[in-house]
Amino acid sequence: MTPLEKEVQRRRTFAIISHPDAGKTTITEKILLFGGAIQMAGTVKARKAARYATSDWMEIEKQRGISVTSSVMQFDYQQHVITLLDTPGHQDFSEDTYRTLTAVDSALMLLDGAKGVEAQTKKLLEVCRMRQTPVITFMNKFDRECHTPFELMDEVEKVLKIKCSPVTWPIGMGKEFKGIYHLQNKELCLFAKGSKDFERLLVSGPTDPLIEQRVGHFWYQQFLEEIELALGAGHPYNLEEYLKGEQTPVFFGSAMNNFGVQEFLDGFLAIAPPPQARATTSREILPTEKALTGFVFKIQANMDPAHRDRLAFFKVCSGQWKRGMKIYHSRLKRQIKPSGVVTFLAQEREAAEEAWPGEIIGIHDTGLLKIGDSFSTGEDLQFTGIPHFSPEHFMRVRLANPLKSKQLDKGLTQLTEEGATQVFRAIGSNTHILGVVGALQFEVIKYRLQHEYGVEGIFEPVPYAMARWYHGEGNNLKEFEARYAGQIALDVDEKKTFLCNSDWDLEYASQKFKGIQFFQNSDHLPV
Repeated sequence: MTPLEKEVQRRRTFAIISHPDAGKTTITEKILLFGGAIQMAGTVKARKAARYATSDWMEIEKQRGISVTSSVMQFDYQQHVITLLDTPGHQDFSEDTYRTLTAVDSALMLLDGAKGVEAQTKKLLEVCRMRQTPVITFMNKFDRECHTPFELMDEVEKVLKIKCSPVTWPIGMGKEFKGIYHLQNKELCLFAKGSKDFERLLVSGPTDPLIEQRVGHFWYQQFLEEIELALGAGHPYNLEEYLKGEQTPVFFGSAMNNFGVQEFLDGFLAIAPPPQARATTSREILPTEKALTGFVFKIQANMDPAHRDRLAFFKVCSGQWKRGMKIYHSRLKRQIKPSGVVTFLAQEREAAEEAWPGEIIGIHDTGLLKIGDSFSTGEDLQFTGIPHFSPEHFMRVRLANPLKSKQLDKGLTQLTEEGATQVFRAIGSNTHILGVVGALQFEVIKYRLQHEYGVEGIFEPVPYAMARWYHGEGNNLKEFEARYAGQIALDVDEKKTFLCNSDWDLEYASQKFKGIQFFQNSDHLPV
């Protein structure tokens, strides 16, 4: 095995997907605690005491106590280098959440045991399904009253259309939560609220008398019945199905109490894939290729307001990046030499000397880079799968002070390049129409325009419900565009989009103009 192959095998890159309040920030911190990356977890509830979640750094996040942007956290654990992308779980924020999932090789799906599958989880899993991203599930909050394990797994299978294969199994819940049993390791982990060190016992199997002795006769009998049913009627773990995104291994626990998190982390290392091959428009790139390749999947301006800086988040796909090296920028068709390259632990940064496939590095950017930009040290190539997603909420923005038009254009351009919003320009006018995935993203945009660019924007509702990129030819295309002239706009890449008023509007257009194809994200457009 070559040094490059060894480094690839050591890397794991994953993101956490969840609905708001499922415990995502908490489990992120507990994973970092187990990885030795932080010494003390700060929860959103402690924000009034000036102690914030490690992964939440923007001022607006601290005020609201929620994650607004994606953070990158890299740490070592058991001879592995783990890169965790903490995506915003809040339903009211941007497609940055979705696009970040295009940069990972696996995902952790976090579910609230009392609420089960929720709306945001469904959307995020669909993005994982686009790339067949393997998903591991953690059923959280079992120290509270929850649905039964069977109800939760049945809901996942019916709603999300993915098979469940339990790895650990809970014994009791809420005030009677006794612990979890690891089906593969034959290990009993006993829960003790408020404890930092949980007792772990190796047993001969589910029928070991020691389990009854430690959890009590009633809970032991219930556990035996559940395990028998789970093993008899459930799906046995299948690595191939997991790697295709067709099956999800399931863990149970309580992130708030650190319980079950280490079992997940150890299980994750055992089965999660190392960096995978990535598609380009010309061929597939293997992580073990010697030539460096990578792409930008996120841009964040003003991470440090004192320095007005701008960072491009760069995913290394193959080869090795070394400090001082030149790389070929495919869109600009020329060599560039990145400077001030850093690695991350949320808002903390460290100068990077090298980076391997799977890792994320931050490149200081002067406005040169865009989301989707591809790089190499050899051939000219363009990575695919970093699309614009269809917005779900729209507003027109105009200036309170018309003399600030340049500042507005600059602010919207940068926010668009970051992926914080999409800006559509109605054909035949200079009207700015903003499209976002979640409605409160408008609040973030308004805040940032005012505090970072000195622009007060007036936001006005428009009747649009969705945007669809479209493709067609000949008279059919001309007739469609004539019929919907007031609803045709250009996106940031000058691609035409259809701003629909409703599902009915889109369905009617699809039926009336059958030669027109409509796409939910820009990646599916024919070249």
